[in-house]
Amino acid sequence: MTLRLEVYIDFKSPYAFIAKDATYQLEQDFGLEIDWYPLTLNIGSFLGTAKKDDSGKVTESSRSPRQWLAVKYAYKDARRYAELRGLTLKGTQKVWDSSLSAIGLLWAKRHGRDCLKAYIDDSYDRFWKRELDIEDPNVIVAQLRASGCDVQGFEGYLAGEGREYHDRLQDEILDRGYYGVPTYVIDGEAYFGRQHLPRVRWHLQGKAGALPDIAYDVILRESVPAS
Repeated sequence: MTLRLEVYIDFKSPYAFIAKDATYQLEQDFGLEIDWYPLTLNIGSFLGTAKKDDSGKVTESSRSPRQWLAVKYAYKDARRYAELRGLTLKGTQKVWDSSLSAIGLLWAKRHGRDCLKAYIDDSYDRFWKRELDIEDPNVIVAQLRASGCDVQGFEGYLAGEGREYHDRLQDEILDRGYYGVPTYVIDGEAYFGRQHLPRVRWHLQGKAGALPDIAYDVILRESVPAS
């Protein structure tokens, strides 16, 4: 039986960014096509908000000292693994509203895997180099066009059907108990976090053998095909 793998991401999540290539590898190793969904994080609700200028100086902040410590650790941790893959991961200068880019993802899904993959790659690569304004509708349109999507009707979709679907989808995702990214869902079973990729592979292989422990060493396994 062919298993269905759902993956939930947010372009403003550094952890989802560093998990991207290992997640793609699942498609190749198991001969499946991932069903991608946006999970738009409300970071300000649990980590507060802040803005920095180009020099890195904080110009606005609603964060407590403990929240700042949590944010700084998260970036430090994510950079460890980004550096292993030669990825550029620059801290963001504010808490972004990634809903427009999420609606762009939903539009790209309509145009096939190649367009969707190109859109995902471009979004992650340029956003984490601070080269992409994911809150600008014109930027999203240009991205979709460059990714090979037909953008006719997208502006209406962005303001109407797409926005309605995105917002409804976020409520449905939270009701299912998925709360962070990346989240992997197989047969209704959810695995939250890149560290669960060994378990995702174990599940896709039919749960053969002992359940693997969670681990961050999946980078070393990414190119190992399924047995």
